[in-house]
Amino acid sequence: MTDFALRRTMMVDTQVRPNDVTKFPIIEAMLAVPREAFVPATRREAAYVGENIEIGPRRVMLEPRTLAKMLDALDIQPDELVLDLGCGLGYSAAVIARMAEAVVAVEEDEALAAEAQQLLSGFGADNAAVVAGPLTEGAAKHGPYDVIMIEGAAETVPDTLLAQLKEGGRIGCLFMEGSLGVARVGLKVDGVTSWRYVFNAAAPVLPGFEARREFVL
Repeated sequence: MTDFALRRTMMVDTQVRPNDVTKFPIIEAMLAVPREAFVPATRREAAYVGENIEIGPRRVMLEPRTLAKMLDALDIQPDELVLDLGCGLGYSAAVIARMAEAVVAVEEDEALAAEAQQLLSGFGADNAAVVAGPLTEGAAKHGPYDVIMIEGAAETVPDTLLAQLKEGGRIGCLFMEGSLGVARVGLKVDGVTSWRYVFNAAAPVLPGFEARREFVL
């Protein structure tokens, strides 16, 4: 029988803490949430490896290091509302639910969304709700949000999502620039979101988050 609890502790001790993530709420959440329960059944043995786990075409569950460092940079507070875009089977939402007042998770694959809601409910994450719909549209009716987290990479972030961020709110996203990936956090001030570099990481660009290609004759 696989000792997933031991693997979970090793994940935090070898992939999270050594990457300068020391905030107690993040450590506590990642030790508490059974990552193996939120991956496709065929990938359960790989749940704690230090790499992205594929959950569908151009869709991954972010590696523990990337998720932890992004959460560290976003500095989610216990009274905040978070939008989690591309939640997959709900692992990120389960982690965030232990840190925030509430999390709205969006997943455009309806089967994934339904399974994520079931898994989150089974885990007892009563402050997490999953919405099925296009990731690029977010979930405006539940916003605006203190924090937006994008679970995957983008070349550009749609204005429809930035509009759902509260004044003073933060948004975290991986930007792919060719084969290079950069994690950035945006801060919304006076209606304008300004981005800063946080760390390097990579993931597939989410459908709908590609930059428009200009055709030149």
